[in-house]
Order: sequence, then C-alpha cells, then structure tokens
Amino acid sequence: MSPERRRRTIEMVRSRLGPSRVSERRICRVLGQSRSTQRYVRRQPDDDRRLIDELRRWCEWYPRFGSERVHQLLLGTGWRVNFKRVHRLWKQEHLQVPGKQRKGVVYLGKAPMAACDTGLDRTEDGRQLKLWVVIDEFTRECLATEVGRTFTARDVMLTLQYLFAVRGAPEHIRSDNGPEFIAKDLQRWLERASVRTLYIQKASPWENGYVESFNGKLRDELLNRELFLSVPEARFVLDEWRREYNHRRPHSGLNWQTPAAYAVKVTDRPTGVFPAASRVASPVGATPLPPMPHAD
Repeated sequence: MSPERRRRTIEMVRSRLGPSRVSERRICRVLGQSRSTQRYVRRQPDDDRRLIDELRRWCEWYPRFGSERVHQLLLGTGWRVNFKRVHRLWKQEHLQVPGKQRKGVVYLGKAPMAACDTGLDRTEDGRQLKLWVVIDEFTRECLATEVGRTFTARDVMLTLQYLFAVRGAPEHIRSDNGPEFIAKDLQRWLERASVRTLYIQKASPWENGYVESFNGKLRDELLNRELFLSVPEARFVLDEWRREYNHRRPHSGLNWQTPAAYAVKVTDRPTGVFPAASRVASPVGATPLPPMPHAD
C-alpha cells in the first residue's frame, strides 16, 4: 500500500471512530504509520495541474490508450516531459486501462506480406454487420476496412485488385479458411497475379497474429464504443478510424512511429509488382461514403 493510501486509511479510521475520541498519534501507533509520513504535505510542481488536465483531455479523446502511447502523443504536441512523470500522474489520477492478454505472432521475414481477416458486429436493428480488413504485416498499415452484410470471393477480388494497383502486389497473402478466401476463382486470380496464399490452420487464430492484434485494437477502441445505424455509416466511421490508425496513432511495435511514417522511412523493403490482369470495377467501399440518413 502506498503512503498516500495509508494516509487516507488513517484519516478514514479516525473520522469513523470520531476525532474527539481517538487521537492521530494513537491511530498511527496502532497501524504502524510514522507520524511524519502521515503529516507530509506533497509539494506539487506548478505545471503538474496543467499536465494532468492535458492527460485527461487525451483520455477523453482516446479512452483506451495507455500511458506510454499518450506520452508519445504529448511529445508530438510539444510537451517536454519524461515518461516517469507521466506514469506517476497517470497512476495518481487512476487513469490506468486494464491490460489485455497478448497472443503469439508468426512472422516470416521482411518479404511483402498482406494479412486478411473477417469480423462481426451488428447494426442498431440487430442485423449482422460483417467486416474484413487487410493489413501490411511489415509496416502495420491498415490497407482496407470493408463493411457489408456479407462478402463473396468477388468482393475480396475487387478490393485486392484495387490494393494491388495502388500499392503493388505482395509475395504472400495470409488468411483463414473462410469461404470467401478459399474460393477457386480467387485462387486462380491470385495465381495469375503471382501472389501465393498462406492459409492458417483451422481454429488457430494466433497464426495470423498481426491481423488478430489489429482486430483487438479495432474492437477495443472503436467497435465497443460505437452504435452503427446503417452499413454506409459503418463504412464511413471505420474508414475515418483507419486513417487515424495509420497517420496519428503511435505504434509500440514501430518505436512509437505511426504506420504511415514508418512506411515512408523504410528503404530496404522489397516491393511487389502487379502483373497484367483483367481489369474490374473499383471495389465496393474503396471510397468512403458519407453516412446515410437512417430510415425510421
């Protein structure tokens, strides 16, 4: 128990027993507290209050961020403060965020690698909302967040063709064994594009560790806090969060750089080349749509 909590405990005990019936000296002696510790008055620096207000402001914006990530955001906005001070005030103000259990990660070197996965949510009317994301395992960038009631192999093909044309094709794509990913048409198309598939074992999400980690952040920081009224609204909100994730959110695995900033600095990464293939229309959701008015 910290000295501050011991001080508050003694004050609480004395207030319940009655200050006129028992002295502070006696309570300190019974509970083993030094009277000098009990009477200590903390000398708080003048700018501690400003820093606490700033920490609370960041917590209102990003309630699921921890002290390390908020410290990096403070440094990016001009604050000159070390992490120990931020961590002390963070604990003092009880701003801690419950930790999450980490899963194992499989990493196959610096070869261009994309990871895909799907997730589920629901709109306000209770109907299923299906999400699937594409992650660059090397830069940790989120390349796409697609939203719909359901997805087919053609939907996957359209989005991947758009990404291949914009970013270049990776050497491998890692995904689970969902029907939209193992369809014959998609496999033939990827073979023509010289992209190999890496399917994880059934019931083994840890083999797709990067995208599972991303899904955990997406669920924790966005999906658990939002109520979507429609698919267009969900598409718009998720695309805005994807931009925030890529360009503003410091990533602990990238030495607290944003994924976009890290991607700009990388010079030794081999780049994929998208070979000639039949062109298709732009994928649904490639361009975010504004939220549509909800029909009552």
